[in-house]
Amino acid sequence: MRLALVLAMLAGAALAQAPPEPEGYRGPPYAAPVPETLTGATVVDTATAAALHREGKAVFIDVMPRDVRPADLPEGTIWRDTPRDSMPGAIWLPNTGFQALSPKEDAYLRAGLDQATQGDLDRPIVIFCRADCWMSWNVAKRALEVGYTEVIWYPDGPEGWVTLPENPPLQRVEPFEDP
Repeated sequence: MRLALVLAMLAGAALAQAPPEPEGYRGPPYAAPVPETLTGATVVDTATAAALHREGKAVFIDVMPRDVRPADLPEGTIWRDTPRDSMPGAIWLPNTGFQALSPKEDAYLRAGLDQATQGDLDRPIVIFCRADCWMSWNVAKRALEVGYTEVIWYPDGPEGWVTLPENPPLQRVEPFEDP
């Protein structure tokens, strides 16, 4: 009986461990436990993300996906996007964290990163989505591949941000519009 209990506890602990980094990009389900690492990037906790925000030296990039209006909605149906609250000053680049991006989505991501960093590949960027979301991991990996050198992945997102009472409150953000 005790052996069974110990084995069950060990099995539970093994399930709770973070998954390893995949070789490529992660696909669905995107809302799932994430790795503790991202090769080439710095992974930060909430206190470190807050310090970076206070210093104002890093650009915060939110990659939470945006609901897309269903193509089969009857004409005249009112469609309202789900609002997004994020860290103050964050730039929202929705729908850029999927496993595969269309050329249009890839160009949108690159344009958003370029504008956010003013073309400086060495400017620190903090990439996040929400807690346990692979989309931020995917975008951080893409940023590294594009040539950004100071990629910071914040896997706890706004859910982690609000746990520190000294952090400024979340603010409503609108998606980045490519000029």
